Amino acid sequence: MVVSPPPGDATCFCLVVLLFLISQPPSHSLRRLHQIQTLLRMGAGREVSISLDGVRDKNLMQLKKLNIALFPVRYNDKYYADSLASGDFTKLAYYSDICVGAIACRLEKKESGGQIRVYIMTLGVLAPYRGLGIGTKLLNHVLDLCSKQNIAEVYLHVQTNNEDAINFYKKFGFEITETIQNYYTNITPPDCYVLTRHTDQSPAKK
Repeated sequence: MVVSPPPGDATCFCLVVLLFLISQPPSHSLRRLHQIQTLLRMGAGREVSISLDGVRDKNLMQLKKLNIALFPVRYNDKYYADSLASGDFTKLAYYSDICVGAIACRLEKKESGGQIRVYIMTLGVLAPYRGLGIGTKLLNHVLDLCSKQNIAEVYLHVQTNNEDAINFYKKFGFEITETIQNYYTNITPPDCYVLTRHTDQSPAKK
């Protein structure tokens, strides 16, 4: 089955993809996911576009829904308050008109010197939309902002067994700078790495 998006109608293509997903037997979920990703890549670079939008009170629920779908932890009110307070450092990603990913950051003052640094609280993309450059676009957006605002440090925590995430961030110049035992509760393993990047480099390209 070959599906291409009609010229000028990216939304219809996304609907065709979703209908195809629904039509497959549940027992074929992994193969179905690979097929969906292939169909989405066929649409990428044509009429379908990836765009970013800021997080505000009126669309904060989009971020909450994504986090429920993406992460095994539930985030408290402070997380969402910090996300809103960070301004342009927190973004939703849309594939055509569908919200499929987000990056949420917190701005912090370092104790020594009082410089601002950026903490990436979460970065995630829904599984069928991975591999399309969406995570790269989100992270490059934050790194570009850091360069423009002379913010020298960006860091985050990653579960020690999350090799995909670790390798992803290393491509952007992040390095493991610390290991914290028992950082997480209710997930295994509970340990994490601190990944840090100093923004004196050019952001990675897609």
